Amino acid sequence: MTPAEQLLWTKLRSKQCHSFKFRRQHAIGPFIVDFFCPEQLLVVEIDGDVHAEKTQRAKDLQREKYLRSLGLQVIRYTNHEVLNNLDGVLEHLLAVLSSDSTSPYPSLQRRGIR
Repeated sequence: MTPAEQLLWTKLRSKQCHSFKFRRQHAIGPFIVDFFCPEQLLVVEIDGDVHAEKTQRAKDLQREKYLRSLGLQVIRYTNHEVLNNLDGVLEHLLAVLSSDSTSPYPSLQRRGIR
């Protein structure tokens, strides 16, 4: 894990984030996501500088399209955001987790998620 992922994990592990369970480095289909909250069908990705490159952005879009097709919501934070504004990231994440439905397709059944 990157330093930003390690820092965020210290706040997410062991149900520390308002009792929501998160998994780290979780496999969903052909992808490994940084963090996954199965209860809310939420994927959290932490992006380094490489994600700003055009080819990587295209790959990220395809990846998000696949994850969303499974009924998952994907949110992204940059390494910079996590390292320099962890409280803001956690506040935003809690707002997403506390919303009525984080899934963009709440009627879809879970597919390919363990």
